[in-house]
Amino acid sequence: MQSREDFLMIKQLRVQGAHIVDIAHRIGCSERTVRRYLALPAPPTGKPKHRRPSKLDPFKPFIDQQLANEVWNAEVIFQQLREQGYSGSSTLVREYIQPKRPLRASKQTVRYETQPGKQLQHDWGQIRTEVGGRMCTVNIAVNVLGYSRYLHVWAGPRQDAEHTYESLVQAFRYFDGVPASVLVDNQKAAVVRHDRDGKVTFNTGFLELANHYGFVAKACRPQRPRTKGKTERMVGYVKHHFFQRYRSFDSYAHLNQLLEHWLTTCAHQRLLRQFQQTPLERFDAEKPHLLARPATDFDTRYYDVRHVSWDAYIDVRGNRYSVPSPCCGQQVTIRISLDDELTVYDIRGQEVARHRLTDRKDGWQAIQDHHTPLWQDVMPVQHRSLAVYEEVLQ
Repeated sequence: MQSREDFLMIKQLRVQGAHIVDIAHRIGCSERTVRRYLALPAPPTGKPKHRRPSKLDPFKPFIDQQLANEVWNAEVIFQQLREQGYSGSSTLVREYIQPKRPLRASKQTVRYETQPGKQLQHDWGQIRTEVGGRMCTVNIAVNVLGYSRYLHVWAGPRQDAEHTYESLVQAFRYFDGVPASVLVDNQKAAVVRHDRDGKVTFNTGFLELANHYGFVAKACRPQRPRTKGKTERMVGYVKHHFFQRYRSFDSYAHLNQLLEHWLTTCAHQRLLRQFQQTPLERFDAEKPHLLARPATDFDTRYYDVRHVSWDAYIDVRGNRYSVPSPCCGQQVTIRISLDDELTVYDIRGQEVARHRLTDRKDGWQAIQDHHTPLWQDVMPVQHRSLAVYEEVLQ
């Protein structure tokens, strides 16, 4: 039988919106017990048991005070009691503290419900699976709308800034709208640092993304990623459902195609017990509250600058690629898409070349038209008659 304090805590947590499974985990009992207590109008009573005095009785107020001060280490408390004259065993101390542990400030967070269109939670997960005939680590970005639990999942080879931004771009395109705020963990792709006063310094690229789409960037407090519990739970859901159904993929494009099909046919059709609705049904109510997408998507391609050599080539990721000869000796801007397409822009911002990235063993990548002017500018070779040399010999 649970104590009166447990009964009151169960009632309070339920009023705050906690799920039965979370209450049971926090109290340390079964879900069945939680349901039975919720149905009772008052705490259950039992016959009082006769208890013999304990050596620990005089020290219990001190222990309770330590627990209130968030000191829960039984060994530390035992040593303090010894200094105060306690002559009993440490087992009595542990047995007294153990039933009180459910009252400890829990790391679990009672979920709060956001209004439609107000928040999206973003998180990454990893799983080993087969892509293109070989086992590799696949990174999955999960973006969940807080109100409806409608989500988008996108897979990529890395968790860097460009892939993080692309996952959000893909999610906004899938939702055909943008939430008012995006909550992220403290990944470097989004957050540079947290100051002691609570101020967050966001990554410049992430702020550019937020400005482009009009959402407010938000970050979890350090050491508290559970603030975005909706998406953390869905990372596990994707691993234990989608990747149990599908075990191998031809490519990342094939993987993402199957993900979207699974979202439509399975994930968005599941019943949300706390609402007795599906994510799709709740999304129908949330979609009108999303912000409109801008006319163009945010450019998530890798950005860098290169100096063009006098033979009209630039070095990119271990290989060389040609550019038009007028760019020789100048700086050019390069953009590399997530599927390895290289685009080169001159100092005026005009596109001047496009290549597919290749391995160095495939040789330098050249477009003949880029070098034609160079050959035309070469001084012609002077041809002389052999008679000139014969005259010199005579």
